[in-house]
Amino acid sequence: MPPFDIPEGDPFGPHNLPYGVFSAPGPDSARRVGVRLGDHVLDVGAAAYALGSPYAPLLARPSLNPLLAAGRTTWSDVRRALTAWVTVPSHRETIERHFHPLSSVTLHLPFEVADYVDFYASENHARNVGRIFRPDAADSLTPNWKHLPIGYHGRSGTVVVSGTDVVRPSGQRKAPADPEPVFGPSVRLDIEAEVGFVVGGPSERGKPVGLADFRDHVFGLCLLNDWSARDIQAWEYVPLGPFLGKSFATSVSAWITPLDALEEARVAPPERTHDLLPYLDDSQDEPGGYDLRISVAINGHVVSEPPFSTMYWTAAQQLAHMTVNGASLRTGDLYGSGTVSGPTERERGSLLELTWNGRDPLELPDGKRTFLEDGDVVTMSAWAPGPGGVRVGLGEVTGRVSG
Repeated sequence: MPPFDIPEGDPFGPHNLPYGVFSAPGPDSARRVGVRLGDHVLDVGAAAYALGSPYAPLLARPSLNPLLAAGRTTWSDVRRALTAWVTVPSHRETIERHFHPLSSVTLHLPFEVADYVDFYASENHARNVGRIFRPDAADSLTPNWKHLPIGYHGRSGTVVVSGTDVVRPSGQRKAPADPEPVFGPSVRLDIEAEVGFVVGGPSERGKPVGLADFRDHVFGLCLLNDWSARDIQAWEYVPLGPFLGKSFATSVSAWITPLDALEEARVAPPERTHDLLPYLDDSQDEPGGYDLRISVAINGHVVSEPPFSTMYWTAAQQLAHMTVNGASLRTGDLYGSGTVSGPTERERGSLLELTWNGRDPLELPDGKRTFLEDGDVVTMSAWAPGPGGVRVGLGEVTGRVSG
């Protein structure tokens, strides 16, 4: 199908235009920035030069980082230009030759990851975890949970693009009945369905980023799978938190959806049950949540559909908390929302919750699962409401477990 012949309602129509990095087959296999339109990818650097755009030097690059660093005004200007290039008939002949079928290209990690932080922002997930591991506690939430977005620093060097195999990690593990720890491959490998937020504009060290400045710093979002070795994590995390049980791999989708494409998806977060300190108080701000509909499949079988709209802490609050101590932002910083889980069993975003720590195995067409087996393929996809009732596709993040 020609690139401009997009079916009505296609989730990757001109209303979306997510960014990625691709290479085309042939002798010139250089990486280049592209935007997705339907089932095609537009080489935006080549198109910009062909149209004499002043943004050509910014777009004809092997990574999104230069565009991310250019700031919000440039992001908006480039998006307006791209929309015109793919919708105004007079541009069609010039840019049509710069499209590539999506099926013919190789997609790469779209930006160079600077720092990586992961949060714990779903009340449903946090309560489920509390009930699993602290069943006798008076409250399934920890005392600090309603007062600040809990998070940890991860390992940016092991963030990988969708489609990359994930090698089962090894480490120390110790079951409660074991006299001593043992070393070996994880036997409780899990997933966490998350949304990642990509920082563009940096900030100065010593100057916190306020809630109102969120959109000046965050360029867009992607889907994220925070792979987790639960047995390694359980033995190591006291008292400093996740380490080897998380740092072996984090998968992200190949497409970064700009925040400007998600205006229709903005919603109010759940009602706050505790008063918040001023730097986190968003009661007078515009809606900070996003209505994103996520689907999680194992070997092609859907096992969960977590709703992002239920997240207690918003991305703006997470950014504010992450910098309130004076920590600076860098272009390419990535932070994960934390596992997305809804109130029902079908909406839980991890196998830990879906199987209640292995007690209740999932019945899949190819057999029962408590945690992941070698060869399992996990795919997360998502969409959001868009203008006029059309969907905004968020792509997918997939990974296969290898032994």
